Amino acid sequence: MSSEAILTVRLVRSFEHRNFKPVVLRGVNLNQQVEEFIASVKNDVSTRADLPPPFKKFGYDTMKIIHQAHGAKTNELVMSLEDDEKLILRDGLDLRACGVANETELAFFRMADYAKYKANPETLW
Repeated sequence: MSSEAILTVRLVRSFEHRNFKPVVLRGVNLNQQVEEFIASVKNDVSTRADLPPPFKKFGYDTMKIIHQAHGAKTNELVMSLEDDEKLILRDGLDLRACGVANETELAFFRMADYAKYKANPETLW
């Protein structure tokens, strides 16, 4: 089993407005710790020329698995509000231990925004 993967990270700026941008990361080491991965994604995002400044400077702090390759997809447009205890990546574990595999799709968001949206999951247009 390879320790390198291609992952899609969905940068979520607003759950209510469904404001997100996907970023594809190649050659991700699945044996790295969650906190290392989050730091490297923040660094990568801040230097990407193809992202608008609001996405580069946003205070992302949490990652959650949205979709696994060959798995069922949620009907939620941004991400599912279910199974947080199983799907949110926890510090101190490596990506593989959290269930991340090749072609996994992750959401990267601010936990305070997610908690607020989860308490009242309304979308605004």
